Amino acid sequence: MNRICDLFGIQYPVIQGGMVWCSGWKLASAVSNSGGLGLLGAGSMHPETLEEHIVKMKQATDKPYGVNVPLMYPEQEKVMEIIARHKVPVVFTSAGSPKKWTGWLKERGIKVVHVVSSSYFAQKCEEAGVDAIVAEGFEAGGHNGREETTTLSLIPSVRKVTGLPLMAAGGIGSGEAMLATMVLGADGVQIGSAFAVAEESSAHPDFKKLVIALSEGGTKLALKKLAPVRLVKNSFFMQVDEAEKAGTSTDDLKELLGRGRAKKGMFEGDLDEGELEIGQVSAQLTEILPVHVIMEKLIREYRAAKEALQNEKFAW
Repeated sequence: MNRICDLFGIQYPVIQGGMVWCSGWKLASAVSNSGGLGLLGAGSMHPETLEEHIVKMKQATDKPYGVNVPLMYPEQEKVMEIIARHKVPVVFTSAGSPKKWTGWLKERGIKVVHVVSSSYFAQKCEEAGVDAIVAEGFEAGGHNGREETTTLSLIPSVRKVTGLPLMAAGGIGSGEAMLATMVLGADGVQIGSAFAVAEESSAHPDFKKLVIALSEGGTKLALKKLAPVRLVKNSFFMQVDEAEKAGTSTDDLKELLGRGRAKKGMFEGDLDEGELEIGQVSAQLTEILPVHVIMEKLIREYRAAKEALQNEKFAW
């Protein structure tokens, strides 16, 4: 049996990333109903909105699901109280210390997973008592680690320092990539970009169309003085890039970023002035598909790649 499947009670070791402005109840329930673990993205929800999505999630599926909570966001106490009251089975935390809420959540019977970008923080997760770890490489979309370590390098490094169930994230959009990370030591995967452009994603249709048209090099890490984030190279990115090259101060970068720019881009569809977060694997995405088709494709590719490894093609 697979440790991730056993831990969460799911059919396939595939977790849908809890992405801001993409991961509402429609996407998360579709992933859970397809055998994976769907996550609601609390990072773009006010507490009352999150509660509404949890209620709808429980109506849409009887399968396991979870909530992703970026710990740098405000109103944490309200968010966690709602999660506990609704008996959400799994919480993925990120962008903060794993010690902050792990004990509190586990006391309430909730499984806790933390997202890291280095083996050092993976060790801190184990010390904090989390149930599992997501190791996210430099390829990933959205907020990213300052270490800029790629998934290919990160997974074996994390595997060496922890025996906890481990999920790989960053640059995974196919069954072949899924198998590759598992060969390196992961027990499963967390996938963001491929689900961000699913039919059920709450992202704006124009954002999805832009993503599937991107080519290699269409994204780049930016805002390193604030919180590193991988963005599409649109007009807003170019403004940020020019400002960073000119040595602009942190305060001026904050002013340039402003408020609500990610919502403006990914949710409202302003492709010029919006903050468009997506991973490098976007260059491999060419269609807007329903979740069940994406899941079927992932598992089919995974099994075919696994079988190919046992053929003479790879024997020497």
